[in-house]
Amino acid sequence: MRSLESISDVCPYCGEPIELLVDCSAGDQEYIEDCQVCCKPITVELKLDGLEPEVTLKSENEV
Repeated sequence: MRSLESISDVCPYCGEPIELLVDCSAGDQEYIEDCQVCCKPITVELKLDGLEPEVTLKSENEV
């Protein structure tokens, strides 16, 4: 697994496809990143179980 992974998903607010660059070398993480389309804050949860990173995107109301 590379330390930086490009992840494609959809914004929990506007539903538009977005790309995130996540750092897998730092272990499990939770942080806020703004949507590239609507600029609303998305909570990004990164879990590293197995070969591929698992990313969950949540709105402020889902946290």
